Amino acid sequence: MRGGGGGGVCTPGRPRWGSGATTPRSLSTGSSPRGSDRSSDDGEELVEVTLDLQEDDTIVLRSVEPAVGAAAGVGASPSSAAPPLHLRAEPPASVASSQSRSPAMRRTSSHRLLQFSQELKATAKQFSQDLTKRFTRTHSRANLTGESSSAGAPSSGIESALAARAARRQRAQLDRTKSGAQRAIRGLRFISGSNKASNAWIEVQANFDRLARDGYLSRADFPKCIGMTESQEFAMELFDTLSRRRRMQVDRINKEELREIWQQITDNSFDSRLQIFFDMVDKNADGHITEAEVKEIIMLSASANKLSRLKEQAEEYAALIMEELDPEGLGYIELWQLETLLLQKDTYVNYSQALSYTSQALSQNLAGLRKKSPIRKISTTLSYYLEDNWKRLWVLALWIGIMAGLFTWKFIQYRNRYVFDVMGYCVTTAKGAAETLKLNMALILLPVCRNTITWLRNTKAARALPFDDNINFHKTIAAAIVVGVILHAGNHLVCDFPRLINSSDVKYAPLRQYFGEHKPTYLTLVKGVEGITGVIMVVCMLIAFTLATRWFRRSLVKLPKPFDKLTGFNAFWYSHHLFIIVYISFVIHGEWLYLIHVWYKRTTWMYLAVPVGLYVGERTLRFFRSGSYSVRLLKVAIYPGNVLTLQMSKPPTFRHKSGQYMFVQCPAVSPFEWHPFSITSAPGDEYLSIHVRQLGDWTRELKRVFSAACEPPVGGKSGLLRADETTKKALPKLLIDGPYGSPAQDYSKYDVLLLVGLGIGATPFISILKDLLNNIIKMEEEEEASTDLYPPIGHSKTHVDLDTLMRITSKPKRVLKTTNAYFYWVTREQGSFDWFKGVMNEIAELDQRNIIEMHNYLTSVYEEGDARSALITMLQALNHAKNGVDIVSGTKVRTHFARPNFKRVLSKIASKHPYAKIGVFYCGAPVLAQELNQLCHEFNDKCTTKFEFHKEHF
Repeated sequence: MRGGGGGGVCTPGRPRWGSGATTPRSLSTGSSPRGSDRSSDDGEELVEVTLDLQEDDTIVLRSVEPAVGAAAGVGASPSSAAPPLHLRAEPPASVASSQSRSPAMRRTSSHRLLQFSQELKATAKQFSQDLTKRFTRTHSRANLTGESSSAGAPSSGIESALAARAARRQRAQLDRTKSGAQRAIRGLRFISGSNKASNAWIEVQANFDRLARDGYLSRADFPKCIGMTESQEFAMELFDTLSRRRRMQVDRINKEELREIWQQITDNSFDSRLQIFFDMVDKNADGHITEAEVKEIIMLSASANKLSRLKEQAEEYAALIMEELDPEGLGYIELWQLETLLLQKDTYVNYSQALSYTSQALSQNLAGLRKKSPIRKISTTLSYYLEDNWKRLWVLALWIGIMAGLFTWKFIQYRNRYVFDVMGYCVTTAKGAAETLKLNMALILLPVCRNTITWLRNTKAARALPFDDNINFHKTIAAAIVVGVILHAGNHLVCDFPRLINSSDVKYAPLRQYFGEHKPTYLTLVKGVEGITGVIMVVCMLIAFTLATRWFRRSLVKLPKPFDKLTGFNAFWYSHHLFIIVYISFVIHGEWLYLIHVWYKRTTWMYLAVPVGLYVGERTLRFFRSGSYSVRLLKVAIYPGNVLTLQMSKPPTFRHKSGQYMFVQCPAVSPFEWHPFSITSAPGDEYLSIHVRQLGDWTRELKRVFSAACEPPVGGKSGLLRADETTKKALPKLLIDGPYGSPAQDYSKYDVLLLVGLGIGATPFISILKDLLNNIIKMEEEEEASTDLYPPIGHSKTHVDLDTLMRITSKPKRVLKTTNAYFYWVTREQGSFDWFKGVMNEIAELDQRNIIEMHNYLTSVYEEGDARSALITMLQALNHAKNGVDIVSGTKVRTHFARPNFKRVLSKIASKHPYAKIGVFYCGAPVLAQELNQLCHEFNDKCTTKFEFHKEHF
């Protein structure tokens, strides 16, 4: 067969080869699908491949044609099944020109053909791609050859399908050369992170040295070695794919083999990464991806990204991908089709688009980016800081000034008394600290008088007082009390008591009117009324302050049983009620002073009278109001993520604003505890609703109590468990108290809103979004009604009477100051989107003016461009384009992956809304609050847009 070639008959599903000992990859990429009349005995089409095997062992493809005669022969004689490889010797060119092509085939098992088979195995991938192009071109012209009129007619449909696919492939290649290549390089990263390749390989080497046994790394340890511990299934599938590429099936590799694999998965070439991804899907390495293989990779991607619901619908989404990429109905897709979907996914994403802005707006708004002198920078930074914090600063300055004045006054007063000669500066410091303690023990109650603060928010006092920082001010005063107690009690116990006891009789003589005829002992001083009450206060304060710290309140401190009861919200709540004992002891302590006997000079009660009276009045009001607010539970549902939603009747006298919160008590859980929750229903709704996340012991018990009364949902309703008024079991009783003010209630004074919620932190903003939507609907209804009642004056009317003119000019108008709202919800669990699915769908459907823009972010999914989420991203865009629903959230709102880049978000908002006043409202973890606050300061310094940051506090 020197200089000759061989013709091979291959089936698309099961390739046939010349050697039974080897099983290379299939070369049937370009062959026609099943179902043709020209088929083998198992229903598959045969093709005739003519090859040239040159002297230098290179392979030249001569032609690929339908094996008409061979197929017929096989079909005529079932017993003569096609052997592993059919070849026919190609006569020399001089002879071939005078001989017609014969379909006869004969088997050869020469050593040269066996060598050819092995060579073909090593270069199968590239060869199969070339084979596809040549075969589709040849097969589309098969009816022109006139080989067989009986076989040509039935294959016309297949030929046209293949021709259509070839045309689509050519267009896809042109599109890629135009725009796709630049975006492609950022896609399909198998290794995420900002480390350079060299640094990353050093880490991988270190992991190999740590995990390897006898110089070999096992397949099970491969995910840990390359840093894919959170997606081990995906990593092991990647390991198997790259092993297949190297024609190995091993369970362990050495460092050199690991290095080779690492170079492949970190290759910057998009084509290389795409080929690896394709090979992961193409399990049988035949160059085709079937619907079953698509389903398998969807389930693998869903598992790596913790999308359990996507796994349940993998079959449906696999069919969707095949419908889109295989319109010809050939039953498989190829590499270029997967590439097309990846590069052109942006054409499907026509929902929740990123903010757009013009270059003109950008140039106008970023005028502050031009270079400034150091003095100008400092002055600008200082001016913005003062503008943002002037309310806090003047209140703190006034408070510190009053404390300093009181301390100095008492210090000087006792400095001029005889007692100073005996006790020295110890007594002056102790008495000065005591005076500040009186002030702070009075002030610390004011920030927690919530009804008063809620009322003051609606007055002009809100312009000068920072009511949003009431809890922070409460904590600051508590810190000052700690300092005051240390100075007062410390100086008494350590300094002036010992000096009094050790004083001479001569020096003690003038003090007998205060301490008695005989000089007191240390124990006598401590056992007195002043000493006992002082010790009681110190102990109670120490307990309350300790259990109020973040470590104990958030249960960050893990204590053994039974001391674990000292952590959590319950311990904080109950220990804080020791303040009753503290204030009683404080009043007694102030009335039994050693050095003051005149009643009107004992001023402790004067400091406490008004604040304590106000606080007692608040608690009394809450007690009676909660009893009058009888609510009836309308609906209960338990959602994924341990979230309980309660919908209840709205008391007639209950009036609230969006963003406010209320306190809830469940006597079945605890008859004393009240807990704050954001109101998620809008002011215009006829019901009240809250969403409760299980975070502590009280919320855990609340969920358990309501779970016992709930039943599985019926009729396609959402939620794991549900209950309503028709539920047979009795629902627990609820008491409510409120509403109370919060920073978000003032959202209407801003031109633009940026609402950022983390997890359950989205609750205060749901009410705002619903309220905005209701206002939008009312505006549209009023405009339609006014148009009907007061038709516009046309040119046809030459005269308008005064009555008509006054009616037109005085018609009611609803003005909505807020022109746009951007809602960013970041969560870790896919099931979280069920909490507000109805609200998001309603907004997406009714907001025709695009006032509200919503963005969901799921952090459990790897960022866009990561190979582990590439198929999810493609499927997400495709499904929304086809069905209008996001596959992750189940809503009409697009779900983004990983964490949002808030610097980019603020930059685009600033560019789109120059000279606007933007309210940034945040509810969630403190870490992101610091980042957002800092970004607001940066952009206030750079551009003309003004950002004001607010964080929710309870």
